[in-house]
Amino acid sequence: MTKFHLLLASALLCSLGTAQAQVDGTLKKISDTKSITLGIRESSFPLSYLDANQKPIGYHIDVCMAIVDAVKARLQNPKLEVKMQAVTSQNRIPLMVNGTIDLECGSTTNNLDRQKQVAFAPTTFVTNVRMAVKKASGITDLDHLGGKPVATTTGTTSVALMRANEKGKSIDFKEVYGKDHADSFLMLETDRAVAFVMDDNLLAGLIANSKSPSDYALVGAPLSIEPIAIMLRKDDPQFKGLVHATISDMAKTGALTKLYNKWFLAPIPPKGINLNFAMSDALKALMAKPNDNPAEMYNTKK
Repeated sequence: MTKFHLLLASALLCSLGTAQAQVDGTLKKISDTKSITLGIRESSFPLSYLDANQKPIGYHIDVCMAIVDAVKARLQNPKLEVKMQAVTSQNRIPLMVNGTIDLECGSTTNNLDRQKQVAFAPTTFVTNVRMAVKKASGITDLDHLGGKPVATTTGTTSVALMRANEKGKSIDFKEVYGKDHADSFLMLETDRAVAFVMDDNLLAGLIANSKSPSDYALVGAPLSIEPIAIMLRKDDPQFKGLVHATISDMAKTGALTKLYNKWFLAPIPPKGINLNFAMSDALKALMAKPNDNPAEMYNTKK
């Protein structure tokens, strides 16, 4: 090896060492392990779910993969291993806090209570919390739920919303909980619950993929407006900055709108159903000015 080659190799090693020294927090963890772990959901249609081959797909999976590409570029490691870890509404925050997952690519509401434990990327979806019922039940409003079993998923914001409305409207209904969204919908499907309270997009996806979609309806006024975002670890400004920049750039270039159209306005697996779920005005505003504001800022009483 010539002196020139020795100097060049030394310079490259120094530059790699400098790049390594410049990363901390989650980026350092990813760099050290040469892998990134994405928390994914199994039945959060169409944000994050499993296809017919049990492969994780969805709107937020695609958003997370764009973030993964940015991480690969930042760490100069195109061969970075991408691992997928199924999470539930109950364990997603503990698994983020303890370092098991690095990004949560699901259907998580950004609110002030959760911000005490984790951080969020700029909002990439906005939903309304509503009720799914069987049309034959005749239920059209919360007032019709007195004395009846109502399902939602353990660990979701819908639990608190149900209790608040139960207390505020003096409606005495029985709360029943599914371990995930598919389990909660099964309770409605098998008449163990008369309603399933959840984000309207998730309900629409579950109904569309059910055995008899025409048997169900979304009813009642929205209980809450929910900003849904990719979740990451708290107090990690370097990684949060990379995630924020990636999503902001996707919003600016129209890449995020293209992904939205792919998953909400076109046929999607596994049944080729088109949800025809038009982008809300709130999300259009976020495309123009991305932010990570919590749900409380969307539901301020006027």
